[in-house]
Amino acid sequence: MAGATGVVGTARGLPGAERERSHLAALEHLLKGDWTAAALALDLHSARYPRDLVALQIGHLIDFYRANARSLRDRIARALPQWSESMPGYGIVLGMYAFGLEECADYARAETAGLRAVDAEPLDCWAHHAVAHVMEMQGRAEDGIRWASTREAHWSGDDNFFKVHNWWHRALCHLDLEQADEVLRLYDGPIRGGRSVVALDLVDASALLWRLTLTGQDVGDRWIEVAECWDRHADGRLYPFNDWHATMAYLGAGRDADVERVMKEFEKTASGRGETARWAGAVALPLVRGFRAFWRRDYAGCADALYPARHIVNQFGGSHAQRDVIDWTLTEAAVRSGQRELGEALAHERLALKPHSVVNRSLLTRARAGAAAVSP
Repeated sequence: MAGATGVVGTARGLPGAERERSHLAALEHLLKGDWTAAALALDLHSARYPRDLVALQIGHLIDFYRANARSLRDRIARALPQWSESMPGYGIVLGMYAFGLEECADYARAETAGLRAVDAEPLDCWAHHAVAHVMEMQGRAEDGIRWASTREAHWSGDDNFFKVHNWWHRALCHLDLEQADEVLRLYDGPIRGGRSVVALDLVDASALLWRLTLTGQDVGDRWIEVAECWDRHADGRLYPFNDWHATMAYLGAGRDADVERVMKEFEKTASGRGETARWAGAVALPLVRGFRAFWRRDYAGCADALYPARHIVNQFGGSHAQRDVIDWTLTEAAVRSGQRELGEALAHERLALKPHSVVNRSLLTRARAGAAAVSP
């Protein structure tokens, strides 16, 4: 943070046009933790400079980190008519639009836009990712595996920063088909084989191990390696979405003291001002309490904590697919705690979105049977 602040300060002293000063204004909001102020500044910037691809992408990512589905879609919708297919970068803009459409549950248009985007720019990993999201949200696991496999050469290169996340999406498809061996193969190979310390990749690792555990898989000491990598990131101050994923790894690795450390930092952060403070207090703390209760087999306590905390759309980072781990954990907790009515109701909710999901059908069957648990 200090380094970024120094760079912006230096840039302020340099000569620049209005377009450059507009970028700096957005950066200054972001450095203060005012995510929405930065997003709004970039809204106005893109209205003036709709073909500024850097501004569109930065704004799009800020919308993602805020989980603001409407802005993910409409920021690009406002600019896209100012582009044409003959312009360099048009496919990249269309790929961003595809993801925004998907996060707004406009799946048919999202898939069409995503396919057009990868036709225009085959190496666009974000457009590939948008189509993968459509298939994940619609429960099209087999389609998702085929999509990832047939296009693997385009998104899995060593220089592709997003390749681990696209592998993660393929693993989710295998998980929904109860192909745990394949999920673990992907985890030990392209997902964690490189031992990345990038926070984005660690989020995927924690989230996948947690989901595997929900299905009753023993992931062994894999938690330990991920938890150690989280140590350089999990401060409870900068971005609570990441720190919540760090606590999953700390729970799995038996590092309860670090869970408590992060929670105390959340409490300190929550006493401050700004969006990060609100995220830490209103969302991250209840989530960590719920996940901690689940790990301690206090399933009723987990359900009590997560049910009110799960309604976090447009309040907290990540995508619908990433946040699904909350509802899955809640449903599993309801089933394991013997809350038959709640477990059945939540399983029906999940099946309404993914009627062919093997995992969701299993949750409903177990809820109806009053099954208390699967193997930890």
